[in-house]
Amino acid sequence: MAVRPLFIPNEDFVGVTEKLIDFQWFPGLSASQKKRSIEALHSVVQKLGYKKILEISSKSEVELGVNLSAFNLKIKTKKYGNEFTVETAFQGSKVFERGGPYKDLFGLDSRAAKKDIRLKESGNLVEFEFFGKKFPLVPRTYFYDWIYINALHQNVSLSDEVKSYQCFTDIEFNPKKSINCQAHAVALYLSLFKLELLEEALESPDSFLKYTKEHYEKQRRNIGVQDSLV
Repeated sequence: MAVRPLFIPNEDFVGVTEKLIDFQWFPGLSASQKKRSIEALHSVVQKLGYKKILEISSKSEVELGVNLSAFNLKIKTKKYGNEFTVETAFQGSKVFERGGPYKDLFGLDSRAAKKDIRLKESGNLVEFEFFGKKFPLVPRTYFYDWIYINALHQNVSLSDEVKSYQCFTDIEFNPKKSINCQAHAVALYLSLFKLELLEEALESPDSFLKYTKEHYEKQRRNIGVQDSLV
């Protein structure tokens, strides 16, 4: 058995409801084993009454889910027109005690950027810096969500298609080992969209935080409760 979160966009207020789902896990690194695990996860979710479920990862059986992986979804900067994946933008914006941001990572593919040895040998992470704008480590998913949601909003065909789904999963995301999650970011995007706050939220990082701050406060409390149960 394994546990993965289900991310559901809130429609009454900005935020994401997370439900921890217990399901049968099929061990192994092969695509067929990942597929079986995703099917088992979604089978449990369907019994909760959700019919339109999207797996967002490179292991998804749906092309949209693969395209929405942070390894594939691209963001373009407004000022310079630079384009790179969400993953490389995230990794290349990390600032450590003894180095960073390593902007050369923007030019690598997602896997190479994530595995760059400097990310592990530069001390503790202290902040993020993306083209001169600094982001704090807390709220914990603030910077990742900001980058991802901007990228999704730029890719109109993908953002239009994702609006038909009720909830989202990421088979690769283990909340005991990771913090940021692409499925959570998509759900937060839809919450902002459904409440007609998306355009205002994306005007600036400060505006984004203004509209998501309460959600992050709830997220922080939930993480604290989960940590105490581990």
